[in-house]
Amino acid sequence: MTESKSWFALQARNRCEHFVAAVLQDKGYETFLPTYKARRQWSDRSKTVSLPLFPTYLFCRLDPENRLPVLVTPGVRAVVGAGKKPVPIEDNEIAAVRRVAESGLPLAPWPRFEAGTAVRVEHGPLRGVEGVVLKDKGVPRLLVGITLLQRSISVEVDSGWLAPLEQGLVAAAGLPVRERRGDPRHSGRTGSRPEVAR
Repeated sequence: MTESKSWFALQARNRCEHFVAAVLQDKGYETFLPTYKARRQWSDRSKTVSLPLFPTYLFCRLDPENRLPVLVTPGVRAVVGAGKKPVPIEDNEIAAVRRVAESGLPLAPWPRFEAGTAVRVEHGPLRGVEGVVLKDKGVPRLLVGITLLQRSISVEVDSGWLAPLEQGLVAAAGLPVRERRGDPRHSGRTGSRPEVAR
């Protein structure tokens, strides 16, 4: 697969994300399945497992006009889009999620969209990444996300790493945030789930 192809989100069957990624890679597709480590407890043992940061979704570079080889892959339900038209994911969103996923910092899926201060990371392993900063139980967390999926992930950061973004409308954590002096206003899509294009 060539770098010129856009990234698209694939909806997979529950708990099939790793399998789908492996099969598509065997077919020659470039895939991205961001994961995090979580501890799972069973009655007789506990184990650290790798779980998807966007449950039931993964990302793949593909030609939307020739998506049948992807759609017939076992475990794939659909290519995410508007109606029957697949919608590509912005490269900068994939890049931000990749940086966060590979940072080694504590991270996890974020259960909802939030409005907060739009920031850029100026120091540390995520330098250059933009997102929304919130405090969760007093801990600063940076949210980045995929707008099309209306889902975010969060990573713990040091507040000293951050600088506020000073201009305009910033797409961060899947939610555009407009900052104005003394009167922050927020806009963006909420509530509705993404459609799938078969």
